[in-house]
Amino acid sequence: MTQQVKVGIVGGTGYTGVELLRLLAVHPHVELTVITSRGDAGTLVADMFPNLRGYVDLAFSDPATANLAACDVVFFATPHGVAMSQAQALVAAGVKVIDLAADFRLQDTAVFERWYKMPHSCPEILQNAVYGLPELFRTQIKQAQVIGNPGCYPTTVLLGLAPLLEKGLIDFSAPIIADAKSGVSGAGRKAEVATLFSESSDNMKAYGVAGHRHHPEIEAQLTQLAHQSLQFIFVPHLIPMIRGMLSTLYVKLSAAAQDVDLQKLYETRYADEYFVDVLPAGKLPETRSVRGANHLRIALQRQSADYLTLVVVQDNLVKGAAGQAVQNMNIMMGLDEKTGLQVLPLLP
Repeated sequence: MTQQVKVGIVGGTGYTGVELLRLLAVHPHVELTVITSRGDAGTLVADMFPNLRGYVDLAFSDPATANLAACDVVFFATPHGVAMSQAQALVAAGVKVIDLAADFRLQDTAVFERWYKMPHSCPEILQNAVYGLPELFRTQIKQAQVIGNPGCYPTTVLLGLAPLLEKGLIDFSAPIIADAKSGVSGAGRKAEVATLFSESSDNMKAYGVAGHRHHPEIEAQLTQLAHQSLQFIFVPHLIPMIRGMLSTLYVKLSAAAQDVDLQKLYETRYADEYFVDVLPAGKLPETRSVRGANHLRIALQRQSADYLTLVVVQDNLVKGAAGQAVQNMNIMMGLDEKTGLQVLPLLP
């Protein structure tokens, strides 16, 4: 019988926190042990999130007194900067750490400090942290003590482009362009004018055009996959729905790509990846086809002999955040990667 994994969640009151709870509450090999919230300590989790009534009977704990060292794995569903302030002590206690913020995504501390406006407090832990995109770094994740869970936009861009980059099929004389859209939940669970219903409903807008924090994360991983520098243009947009993300990617193909069956390339590359679905030629994915599930769907369309368009969809809170974090936990703990994540998307 598989031993139960004792799990702690730091910051259980945000959207990624409750999504972790939704998935982990029915995970057959997880024992939810500690769920912290500075502002809601003592409150029953099910009183805040009624969908968890009958599944989670814990109350939120004060992070100052919570015994996180008693856990096997601790997820940080917190603002940037929180995980790195506690990671050293947890790693020393033998606890595995999965951070859903950006503390362990960027290996270059100068880049991190420039984009996140804070010093990195544990560069020695960062040095050994693994970027948690299972379809690309599964071997490293198996041995990891600390995981930097990828951002939502980066997951769509990197999985969308990886097969081309791995085979050297992109012409870098032209920039890679990512035109991406996300539902409002991507902004987090906080009171903010821009995400009020009357502000975001019946409206669509670009944001972060001058520079978005996911840009350096994506560019660092693309450069690593390409083994060379490249140009990358990224424009995110807010769309009036709660969940969902759609990224349209545009690339110039190299001369070597002209005789390659790109549809077959993608189908072969992801044939054994349960959570990545390459649609048949001529089909396009919709965000509703992944709502609530850990799946990511990709479609290819050759616009001309030289250019390829890719459309990638995912649920930004699942494969884009909490679901991917659980996928990483499964790999780290030697469990079947799909465990607790075989959730059908919701329709309608």
